[in-house]
Amino acid sequence: MPSPLQNTMNTLPQQGTLEWIGIRPERAAPMHHLSHAQLLAGQGLQGDHFHARAGSPRQITLIQAEHLPVIAALCGKGMIPPEILRRNLVVAGINLLALKGRRFQIGTAELEGTSLCAPCSRMEKALGPGGFNAMRGHGGLCAKVLSTDRIQIGDKVVALPPRA
Repeated sequence: MPSPLQNTMNTLPQQGTLEWIGIRPERAAPMHHLSHAQLLAGQGLQGDHFHARAGSPRQITLIQAEHLPVIAALCGKGMIPPEILRRNLVVAGINLLALKGRRFQIGTAELEGTSLCAPCSRMEKALGPGGFNAMRGHGGLCAKVLSTDRIQIGDKVVALPPRA
């Protein structure tokens, strides 16, 4: 029987929306913006360099759209384009932290949030001095891809009920 706290944590009626998709064909390469992409079960986004790391808990990275203006403000910038932050997906309308350790869907594709996505030292170069610290707590979520499927901008992001 789940505890009252677990019941509260499992309550996530909000739906999000996929707003941006990006891949890096090679490590340290610039991001390529896509309108749709193929998720490969156990691998990640087709064409992304992390796709080669089959079985990794970091097959795909997500960041919350609502955090982009916060990161920009903490860096003293007006706006930050998503590709600078080097995450694969930008999602709005749902708290990504609530998806850690949970299964969720983007469109009909099934994923599982595995861990928080901490910023890397590249953020100092990308965002300027203090960029790493500006992203702390706002870096997003790493996830595993559980089903092969196509995703596209505008797809709904929905938390799935915990397995019984």
